[in-house]
Amino acid sequence: MQATLTILSGDGVGPEVTAQAEKLLTTVATVFHHDFYLPTGLIGGAALEATGEPLPDATLSLCRQSEAVLLGAVGGPKWDTLPGNKRPETGLLGLRKALQVFANLRPILVWPELSGASPLKPEVLSGTDMVLVRELTGGLYFGVPRERRFEDSGLAVVDTLHYTEREMERLIRLGFTMAQGRRGQLISVDKANVLESSRLWREVVERVSIEFPGVQVQHMLVDSAAMQLVKNPRQFDVLVTENLFGDILSDEAATLTGSIGMLPSASLSENGPGLYEPIHGSAPDIAGQNLANPLGTLLSVAMLLRFSLKLMREAEAVERAVRSVVSAGYRTRDLVQPGENWIGTDKMGDKVCQYLREEEQNGEHTI
Repeated sequence: MQATLTILSGDGVGPEVTAQAEKLLTTVATVFHHDFYLPTGLIGGAALEATGEPLPDATLSLCRQSEAVLLGAVGGPKWDTLPGNKRPETGLLGLRKALQVFANLRPILVWPELSGASPLKPEVLSGTDMVLVRELTGGLYFGVPRERRFEDSGLAVVDTLHYTEREMERLIRLGFTMAQGRRGQLISVDKANVLESSRLWREVVERVSIEFPGVQVQHMLVDSAAMQLVKNPRQFDVLVTENLFGDILSDEAATLTGSIGMLPSASLSENGPGLYEPIHGSAPDIAGQNLANPLGTLLSVAMLLRFSLKLMREAEAVERAVRSVVSAGYRTRDLVQPGENWIGTDKMGDKVCQYLREEEQNGEHTI
């Protein structure tokens, strides 16, 4: 296969983790005889420094000509005082909107080898395996008007929560489709006791559910879902929700694994390039120190191979390599328990590439 895969390193630890992803993609191409072109572009704070814009036209053009886009991270305290339209995060929101990636998939899998790193008890975590499906282009993050204005009582602010029925339906249908291919259970999260948008959301879920008679559906209010994620996470199979709720719940669910650095994500469009990124932030406090965990980024590569390139064998090989490295006891600093040794970002990337090469050469698919 020939494919153009754009890499946007971004800010903070982004360049460190995407360097490992580039190394892994090169290894996959070599082992499986593909031809990947890996151009790079600017986004976020790095783009602001170079061009004055968080999402330069050149970056957007490059992404639109790609089969998929891999992102590191954006943002940092250096740019926190800038106006809203100049913040690094505006570049990411703009990229999502421009690529029309409407569905964010975040798999949450607790590995027994890493259960000790989680703040929850192993007996609570055991068996946790879920996918959170989050709507990505609507809701409070994109609604207008969005403004500050003066009223008789003083300064006031307005954020608008706007959704169309179609935006809801395409995301909800994807959630049902994923549940159909997993354990057949879908939990829809809303705030229907308060919000009109959530009441329409619930109506759409009920209507779409008729098309998926084999999927069990449960409605759950967002505050209850937040509690259940830490009380009984194994009950979740596929969790589907709108933009703001999904943003908050997915980061909460990330703590179950013991490190937010372990988790990948995929943002999918209906017919354009997908956007893949680890869910951790730019972590400016450890940037440039070879401390970042690259495994979430490397697992994002697996999702890229699976969803955008339809290379199932290659995706599974990457996932096996990551699992093999973890099973062999290799850890980055965020994962170590007292008395354990750890390795840096670059060596962890090297280990995953090494295991992938060795397992494919030897045909050792034991994990």
